[in-house]
Amino acid sequence: MRSKIAQSRFCLKSANVSVGITKRMKLMKHPKPFLRRDLNSVTGMGLPDWSAGPKGDFGAIIEAAKTAGYAGVQHYFPEHVLAAGLKATGMGRVLTPENAASIAKQHHELGLDATTLHVGTGLETDLEMDRLVGAVLEASAQHDYPLYIETHRATITQDIRRTVDMVGRFPEVRFNADLSHYYCGHEMTYGDIEAKFDFLMPIFERVRFLHGRIADACHAQVSIAPGDQRPFVVHFREMWRRCFTAFKAASDHKNVLIFAIELLPYKVPFGGQTHWLYYAHQAQSDGTGGDAYDRWTQADLLWQIASEEFEAA
Repeated sequence: MRSKIAQSRFCLKSANVSVGITKRMKLMKHPKPFLRRDLNSVTGMGLPDWSAGPKGDFGAIIEAAKTAGYAGVQHYFPEHVLAAGLKATGMGRVLTPENAASIAKQHHELGLDATTLHVGTGLETDLEMDRLVGAVLEASAQHDYPLYIETHRATITQDIRRTVDMVGRFPEVRFNADLSHYYCGHEMTYGDIEAKFDFLMPIFERVRFLHGRIADACHAQVSIAPGDQRPFVVHFREMWRRCFTAFKAASDHKNVLIFAIELLPYKVPFGGQTHWLYYAHQAQSDGTGGDAYDRWTQADLLWQIASEEFEAA
């Protein structure tokens, strides 16, 4: 159990953060709630030769995103995005409380709109989890900069029950929702899925950034077809719509919700190494045939679904 001193410290931090939560949202104002179409730059990496998307380095991806009409790009090197005249958002990982302050300071000074964070490893105790969350909220308030904790496997949010409980302790927390990790990781179709959607509402209500990806019960990233009505697509429509409905009803934002499409490759060559992600299904079972679908055009289908559900919300 958390000591009384620790409880007091976290309550004080939570109170201080709550005071500043409205003013620290620095996204562009619109007359009504607005869904912004962004791209996570990794979506354009490692596309097959036959893809409609860019071939080349990060510069080619950024230019292709601009040509395709994306408003912003989420990128590990956001300076290049800003130089191209696009909005930029950041990514980061918080493994210690000090990481949060460093990321918030750096990204605020760069002029980014927001940053999504992988926080922890998922192996933390509740007290360790709370220290990391408290540090994220404190850094966000201190630097007047939005930091969104991502719902992601292998982080403190990988378990739905623990994440909802954490929201009870830190109601001011805000999320980047990558719901593929819950849908697949919790095999949400096994049981009463509507009850699970209801249970997730404390998380849905706090979504201020969303990674566009659809999963099925066994794969964290799948391809979809125009007009796709398979159950997992219908389920993602409902989850996104619940997030959008709650967002429109909230008052602690500047009317912009970023929908950044993130369709990851099978592998990524970066920094002289190959990073194996295994997200994109491959044409050959041994992984040598390249992607089985075009992630670049899949992004358009995800945006169409999100736009429809945002309008319906």
